[in-house]
Amino acid sequence: MPRLLQHSLLSARDLLISAGPFVLLAIGLLWLAYKVLDPAPPQKVVLATGPEQGAYAEFGKRYVTELKRFGIEVELRTTAGAAENLKLLRDTAAGIDLAFMQGGAGEAIYAIDEVDVGPPIISLGNLFFEPVWIFYREDAARRVLKAAKPARPSAAPLVAAGERRAPTDDATLAALAQLRGLRVNIGAEGSGAANLVAKLLHANRIEPAELKLAHQPPTEAVVALLSDEIDALVFVSAPESPLVRMLLQTPGIRLFNFTQAQAYARRFTFLSAVDLPRGVVDLAQDVPPRRVDLVAATSTLVARDDLHPALAQLFVQAAQRIHGETSWFGPSGQFPNANVTEHALAREADRYYRSGPPLLQRYLPFWLANLIDRMWVVLVSIIAVLIPLSRIVPPLYEFRIRSRVFRWYRQLREIEEAAGRPNAQPGTLLRELDTLDARVERVSVPLSHADELYALRSHIHLVRNRLRGVAAPAAVVAEP
Repeated sequence: MPRLLQHSLLSARDLLISAGPFVLLAIGLLWLAYKVLDPAPPQKVVLATGPEQGAYAEFGKRYVTELKRFGIEVELRTTAGAAENLKLLRDTAAGIDLAFMQGGAGEAIYAIDEVDVGPPIISLGNLFFEPVWIFYREDAARRVLKAAKPARPSAAPLVAAGERRAPTDDATLAALAQLRGLRVNIGAEGSGAANLVAKLLHANRIEPAELKLAHQPPTEAVVALLSDEIDALVFVSAPESPLVRMLLQTPGIRLFNFTQAQAYARRFTFLSAVDLPRGVVDLAQDVPPRRVDLVAATSTLVARDDLHPALAQLFVQAAQRIHGETSWFGPSGQFPNANVTEHALAREADRYYRSGPPLLQRYLPFWLANLIDRMWVVLVSIIAVLIPLSRIVPPLYEFRIRSRVFRWYRQLREIEEAAGRPNAQPGTLLRELDTLDARVERVSVPLSHADELYALRSHIHLVRNRLRGVAAPAAVVAEP
C-alpha cells in the first residue's frame, strides 16, 4: 500500500474512533426524537363518505387523487350518511380515521340517543354548503293544491277588455305543511337528511304520522319518484351529486322553494339561507327558470383527535384545492373555512387557515418539509447539547495521534536509565534500541505531527550514541 494512502487511512481511522462516541450519541438522540415525535404519517387512511352517487362519494374520489400525490392511500368507506359517519368515528373498532359530517347531524343524534362516548372528534374546517333539496312530482302538487283550493265564488269578477289575467302556477308548493298526506322519502336510517328533516317537521308542527314516510337510499328513492311510487323525496347534499343534477333537469319534477329560508336560518344555527340563481344549472335551457330560495347545512371534514398532524395538514390543503373554487352558492375562497361550531378545530387546520401552508412545503418535497417542520425544535435542542460535547473531539483526536509517538518514549527512557547503571550491558541495550528504532520507523502519523515522530527518532539516535560512548558531534564552525 502506498505510504501516503496508509497515512490517510490511519488518520481517518483515528478520527472515526475519536468522533465515534459523539456520532453515536447524536444518532441515538435523533432516533429517540424520531420515535417520540413520529413525524412520518401513516401511508393509509380510511375516509367515511356516504351513499353511492352522492356528493360525499364524489368528493371522496377527489381526495383519493389528491392524497395519492403524496404517497397516501385513501380508502373510501360507503355509509348511509353523516349520522352513521359520526357513530363510526366514535367506534374505535370501526377503523375510520376521517369522515364527512353534515352540520346539525351531531345535534340530532345527541338529542335522540343522548350519548357522547368514544374518542374526541376534531374538525378540519367547513367544506361546502349542503342544501336541503325537496323534489316533488308536479301531478302530486296539483292534487294537493286542488284539494286545498277554496270553492269558487258564485259571481266571478269580470275582466276588462284587453286586460290579461295574471298567470297562475298550480304545481308550486311553498310550505312544508303542504306535504301532509304525500308519500315522502326522507333518506335512509343513519343519514343526516333523516335527522334534519325531523327537525324541520317539528318546527312546522307536522307529526311524522301525517306523512307517508319512506327511508330508501338515494338511488332507489329517485327511481321510486320517477316511477310514481312516491310523491316527494328529500336530499341534503351538495350540487355535485349526480342525482341532484339529474332531478333539476327532469321534466315533471319540481324543486321546493323555501320562501321562509331566512326564518329557518334564524331558528337553526347550523342552517344558512342560500339561493339557487336562475339559469345556474343550465344557461341554455334556463334551468331553473326562476331563483329558488333554499336552506343549507354546512358540510365539515372531521377526524378522531389522534389523527397524525401531517395527515391533517395534507387533508386541509387538499380541501383548499377541491372546495376553494366558485360554486353555485358563492364565490371562490368562501370554502374551506374555520367557522366551526360543533367540533373543536384541529391545531394543524387552525394553523393553515391563519398562515397558509408551511413555508418549507412551498419549496421542499412534502416528506422532507414535514420532517423538518415536526422536528426542528428537537433538532435545535439536540444541537445545543452536542455543540459543547463536540469540543472534546479535536483534543481526543490529537491525543490519539500523539500517543502513537509518545508511547515509545517510555521504552526509550527505560533503556537510557539502564545504561547509567553499574551493571549495564551496552550490547544488549543496543539491540533493544535497534528493535525500538525499527518499530518507530513503521509508525505512521499525519504530516502535521511528523515533527514529533522525527524528534523521537533523533532522541533514539542520541541514546544510541551514548551507549556507544561516542561524544556529541563538535559544533560546526561558521565559514569566515
